[in-house]
Amino acid sequence: MGDRLPEPHASSSPAVAASSEAEEIEVLDSEDVLPMAAEDHWKALFDQFDPDNTGYISTEKFRSLLQRHGSELDPHKLEVLLALADSNSEGRICYQDFVNLMSNKRSNSFRQAILQGNRRLCSKALLEETGLSLSQRLIRHVAYETLPREIDRKWYYDSYTCCPPPWFMITITIVEVAFFLYNGVVLDRFVLQVTHPLYLKNTLLYHPQLRAQAWRYLTYIFMHAGIEHLGLNVVLQLLVGVPLEMVHGAARISFVYVAGVVAGSLAVSVADMTAPVVGSSGGVYALVSAHLANIVMNWSGMKCQFKLLRMAVALICMSFEFGRAVWLRFHPSAYPPCPHPSFMAHLGGVVVGITLGVIILRNYEQRLQDQTLWWIFLSIYVIFVLFAIFWNIFAYSLLDLKLPPPP
Repeated sequence: MGDRLPEPHASSSPAVAASSEAEEIEVLDSEDVLPMAAEDHWKALFDQFDPDNTGYISTEKFRSLLQRHGSELDPHKLEVLLALADSNSEGRICYQDFVNLMSNKRSNSFRQAILQGNRRLCSKALLEETGLSLSQRLIRHVAYETLPREIDRKWYYDSYTCCPPPWFMITITIVEVAFFLYNGVVLDRFVLQVTHPLYLKNTLLYHPQLRAQAWRYLTYIFMHAGIEHLGLNVVLQLLVGVPLEMVHGAARISFVYVAGVVAGSLAVSVADMTAPVVGSSGGVYALVSAHLANIVMNWSGMKCQFKLLRMAVALICMSFEFGRAVWLRFHPSAYPPCPHPSFMAHLGGVVVGITLGVIILRNYEQRLQDQTLWWIFLSIYVIFVLFAIFWNIFAYSLLDLKLPPPP
């Protein structure tokens, strides 16, 4: 794949526009080939076709440029550029869109120009390509698992370098398993650890009497009710979370995960005020719910195999885990009067997944700041967090609620 150029500053963007039909295209020297050119070379190249500094280049001249230098580009990237030229009804190409593409920074207007184009990509689909290595087949598989548009799948296939690897989900999983094994040794119990009388004494889980210790709203994910609880969460967050992180990056996926975790503990503090909470289900359900909702909303475009069966299996697993949590919540407690952990964190994670999570997954490599729904759902989430904070400060005393004693 060709080297990527840094995104040029708006103030220094060269003006590129349509020039006369009689103007001949100058052939660049070998050091000026498109993917290897420096920013000055980009400017010099496009200035040849824009003597009037209008900021655009005609699609005819743009096509001629691609024909001369397209061999230096990635095949799929060249295909995207040609689709851009064919889809533009105004007969001209914006220089900034071209630079955004070459530097892997696509604007919304650029993406829409391609998606709304009348040209059907004539080359074979990524799934039909042969002679791929094992790593290439893995990347292709992840693309088809997570992205609904062929042009996005090809873009991801060309752009992914596994640097950095999906470290967030793997690290979270390792830490959760490590804490579970440690607690299993200390409590001498691995199944239904939560029923052990000393379980609540751990400083990581959320307890209503200790809600002033703010770290507990997040660290409770490292405590699980038992091997049956941990096992399903680990499987779901690895099978769903790792591919999502490979495509959308650690920053976005960790945001969805952590937002689901925080929403889960705050939901418990508001709706199930006397119960503790443990487990990473809030974050896991946020990721899985976002992924499943994205598949449903893009059903015809998603090409993952057996998607209906796999969705059914995922929903059954989630329902089983949620049912286990509900049963445990109302099972006679091993440490009365404190009840067993709440199931409300699952629901908090689902709400985050089908709001913030879906917006993130539907906007692959797009600026979230440009999405109106992103700001709407983010504002709702912030309002809920602020409401829950004030609820925890004032509601417990105003309601004169009788809480279980601290562990």
